[in-house]
Amino acid sequence: MDALGDLLRGVRADGALFGREVLTDDWERSCPRGAALELFLVVRGTARIAGAGCEPRTLRAGDATIACTTAPFALTSTGPGAGETELVSGYYELEGAVGRRLTSALPPFLVVPAEDECMPIVELIAAEIAADRPGRQYVMDRMLDWLLACTLREWFDLPESRPPAWYRALGDDVVGPALRALHEDPARPWTVASLAARAQVSRAAFARRFADLVGRPPMAYVTDWRMTLAAELLTEPGATVASVAARVGYADGFGFSDAFKRTRGVTPSGYRASRAAEAAAGAGAGAGSTVAERVDPDSWLRVAG
Repeated sequence: MDALGDLLRGVRADGALFGREVLTDDWERSCPRGAALELFLVVRGTARIAGAGCEPRTLRAGDATIACTTAPFALTSTGPGAGETELVSGYYELEGAVGRRLTSALPPFLVVPAEDECMPIVELIAAEIAADRPGRQYVMDRMLDWLLACTLREWFDLPESRPPAWYRALGDDVVGPALRALHEDPARPWTVASLAARAQVSRAAFARRFADLVGRPPMAYVTDWRMTLAAELLTEPGATVASVAARVGYADGFGFSDAFKRTRGVTPSGYRASRAAEAAAGAGAGAGSTVAERVDPDSWLRVAG
């Protein structure tokens, strides 16, 4: 799996909420509380987005924006006489440590200019929302996943984007090969020497270059990535501490448990229990309840399959 794939690991729409609105005159869509992750796409017309930590940005037809913030923000018209604006929205409920890793890697708002690669899926989503066909919730969930991946890929390629240091380091001739190898096979018994061999440089040169570009020593990064994956794997049905330990490169559960508690502040079993309790509480609260509190429920759609 590549670096973007790793960021998106565990991020999967399941019964996602969608919105499709045609807005006229001097309109405003206020979001007094942000969500885990929202996508807004301008199908036609223009819109302006503004919020805490974000300079107002004008969105034009085909532009996409991702809001990844719990602070208030708003989408508004661009002024009198702007004409009609059609917006399509998608809302993610993110769970798991790897899902949170994605949100921590993103700014509160990011904007991607219209791209031919993404426009077909925008048009398909808008058409699917208006349709009434069997299985459309599943179809739209997959469309939203595709759109998220497409939008993030375009954003990471923009000169003004600020992706995580490790993501930028993938383009380095020395650090990039080692990072890709680690992400493809996290369970391998990696050492500084074996990673340096991938880069075809000495251990000392590799360690210095890695720390300079990524911001931490190689083995600290290895441990952090393994524990991030482990936190996600521990929530899978039937997972045991021993099975997860093996999948992230530990020969026994004891060494894995020590590393997990050292980096996460809780034992693997304790983490799994807390996540199960959170999931049960969320299910009891009812799907989509937080969205209903933030926006006009009539503008959102959970498609009936």
